[in-house]
Amino acid sequence: MTARGRALLIAVGGTWLAAAVLAPFLIAAKISVSSVVLAQPPYAPLLDWSAGGRLPALRLNWANYALLFSDVLYLDAYLSSLRLAASATLIALLIGLPLAHAMARAPEPWRPALLVLVILPFWSSSLIRVYAWIGVLRADGPLNAALMAVGIVDAPLPILNTDIAVVSGLVYSYLPFMVLPLYASLARIDPALLEAAADLGARPWRGFVRVTLPLALPGVLAGSLLVFIPAVGEFVVPDLLGGSDTLMIGKVMWTEFFGNRDWPLAGAASVVLVVLLIGPIVALERLGIERAEGR
Repeated sequence: MTARGRALLIAVGGTWLAAAVLAPFLIAAKISVSSVVLAQPPYAPLLDWSAGGRLPALRLNWANYALLFSDVLYLDAYLSSLRLAASATLIALLIGLPLAHAMARAPEPWRPALLVLVILPFWSSSLIRVYAWIGVLRADGPLNAALMAVGIVDAPLPILNTDIAVVSGLVYSYLPFMVLPLYASLARIDPALLEAAADLGARPWRGFVRVTLPLALPGVLAGSLLVFIPAVGEFVVPDLLGGSDTLMIGKVMWTEFFGNRDWPLAGAASVVLVVLLIGPIVALERLGIERAEGR
């Protein structure tokens, strides 16, 4: 590829990132340092021309950020979101890794059909799928019926409107985002490496731990990020499966934005959430680079 072609690709990608990522973030950051007013939109402009001078006065309101770090409601919402998202990511990894490994070791003609089965849930609305989980998890649903049928429990378990229901919904909603990167990494592993490990005396589980897992680390990191990041800001799953007592920052931002019409506070909450996610993203990316370089 020529230098002009590479520059064009970089320019297209950079323009897309600026329009789809940077611009919305800057708009949210601008709203986050404004004040609430009874207007449309319900926030005051940052530049105040009412003083009559040649240059406008810059009115920045940092009280929104002070409230986020002083009110226990918002702190609990952030911690609960991180905890539930991390739990869902770990469970998705424990389910997705053997599933992706089985897909990667399946006969070649079967693999396209298995990939279609993984992405098949995306062919329907996510809202409908989450509503379906309400029927599965309720007291008279099929899950409790199955548990009582095999004698595990004597009475229906209160699963719906709990953190367990929220984590279950998050895992179900984002499991394909874990499976697909894992499959892409595992499918590229040469089976001869495992055969060589077996010839050297390694048992199957040891070959999996010492050979397969290190080579699949890029898929593990990519899948974990693809699950964890959207799960932290999820709104639909905690609202439908967690009930009114479930506290996640996505639900809090929706309430501030639409219920209280406090756009500046909702903007500040979104900016803080982005800053909180930058740390894990950078750390995981650095870990992946170091492992790829063999350090």
